Amino acid sequence: MIVVTGVDSVEKPTLMRLFLTFMKIGAFTFGGGYAMIPIFEREFVKRYEYIEEDEFADILAMVQSLPGVIAINFAVFIGLRLRGIKGALATSIGVALPSFVIIIVIAIFFFHYIDNPVVEAIFNGVRISVVALIFTAGVKLFKQNRHLLGVFLAALTFALVFAVGVHPFFVIITMAAAGYLIYALRRVTHHDHSA
Repeated sequence: MIVVTGVDSVEKPTLMRLFLTFMKIGAFTFGGGYAMIPIFEREFVKRYEYIEEDEFADILAMVQSLPGVIAINFAVFIGLRLRGIKGALATSIGVALPSFVIIIVIAIFFFHYIDNPVVEAIFNGVRISVVALIFTAGVKLFKQNRHLLGVFLAALTFALVFAVGVHPFFVIITMAAAGYLIYALRRVTHHDHSA
């Protein structure tokens, strides 16, 4: 169960602050939702303290398992949680607007400069930084789930997707069911011991 407790102890942000924060994240993060994870964490867990670190991991797991773009899912969840429907709209528009504008500009000029060595070098540099950001997010999530069961489920997920070729959607559904079963078994076991 996801409970965002940090919201109660900190002043709620204005709609403009939410919009501008998500617009900044959308404008200065290359590589999509996974590359945005460390920035979301820095802004909402460390800088503004709107959510706790453990809750961030829960929210992240939830938004990754939903269909659609991670950045938009995260924006909707945080905006809705902090300021309701208006907050969800502000954060969604904020995170999507920079990409929308940048893509239009790139689409207009890209094909004229696609073979330019400088443009190619810039995109190669961006690709490397995106890999590093995604790796950083993965390491942080792994550290939060370092118990034996978490390591086993991570290894199983990796094997199912990369070695066996199972579609990630089915792996997510399977792991969600496994998580529920583990929770139910622990609850029954804990109930039996306390009785």
